[in-house]
Amino acid sequence: MRPSRTGTPACCRTLSGPGTLSRPRALAFGAVPVVALLAVAGFAPLPYSVARPGQTTDVLGTHGGGEVISPSGVAVRKTSGQLRMVAIQATAPDAGIRVGDVIEGWFRKDRAVMPLEAVFPSGMSDAEIAQHNVAEMKSSQRAATTAALRFLHRDPDRVKVRLRLDDVGGPSAGLMFSLGIVDKLAGDGSGGDLTGGRTIAGTGTIDADGTVGAVGGAPLKTQAARRDGASVFLVPKAECAQVRPAPEGLRLVPVSTLKGAVQALRALAKGGPVPGC
Repeated sequence: MRPSRTGTPACCRTLSGPGTLSRPRALAFGAVPVVALLAVAGFAPLPYSVARPGQTTDVLGTHGGGEVISPSGVAVRKTSGQLRMVAIQATAPDAGIRVGDVIEGWFRKDRAVMPLEAVFPSGMSDAEIAQHNVAEMKSSQRAATTAALRFLHRDPDRVKVRLRLDDVGGPSAGLMFSLGIVDKLAGDGSGGDLTGGRTIAGTGTIDADGTVGAVGGAPLKTQAARRDGASVFLVPKAECAQVRPAPEGLRLVPVSTLKGAVQALRALAKGGPVPGC
């Protein structure tokens, strides 16, 4: 049962004895400052960001006029299927989020209300945040390349990989970049595609040693993935509980390393058993 705003149902409040009229009046007048404060709060900006499902990009395809992944110094496979990295779209720190925006976000499945410090570095201007996100993306791309070449036992002095995805910031595409490099250079290791011809989406940071790390906004990313045709979503194992239940038609596959992700995709392509969230 939802409690009443006054704490006692109006039908049950009794008034008797001298001065019964002055008490309600005092309560009414005393409520004016509270109402005023609530009204002010409704217009004052709050330290939150409202996120929603963002874009997805096939790292095996083209973006911004060129290939997202361009290896050189080695033979490159022609691939089928898709490996889609997924982003969220979050309101900027100066967006002026109000109480109404927060309340709406709490009641919508395609929105997430998060403290600003959980989304953006604190104490930075919008321009500084943009530079920070680009730097994180570049660092993630270097780690993804190193992890993929180590997994494939390829010499980084002979094999060069250019990654192009300039309009997305942050480190959460690392896993998908690594998988894209593996698919372009080696496929599933048996002459087939790592995707098995499917549209695979996923998220997760990656270290140079191939360790997959958790990211923010994974539940929103599953929605974007399914919207754009993915049937499988690779999720950092630590975030399995956050993404359940998945959108209908989307299979969740938990991963903790690049090796584990490759093994899971190979098994999927062959119809073998694959772990789930």
